[in-house]
Amino acid sequence: MSVAKVTEITATSTKSFEDAIQTGLSRASKTLDNVQGAWVKEQKVHWDGGKISGYQVNLKITFLLKD
Repeated sequence: MSVAKVTEITATSTKSFEDAIQTGLSRASKTLDNVQGAWVKEQKVHWDGGKISGYQVNLKITFLLKD
């Protein structure tokens, strides 16, 4: 039997939402052990002078607690 915890993070990218998700999960995996996945809670774009300048995602990261 395992127990999981969920923590929320925000990640950004100048390329795409997918890149922001990858960046967030990669960074979370450096700090958290046993990352199982993520739920994209919210997506947002940054608008600058008539074009999209950034992509932001709020992620709920699920990871297993150690025994």
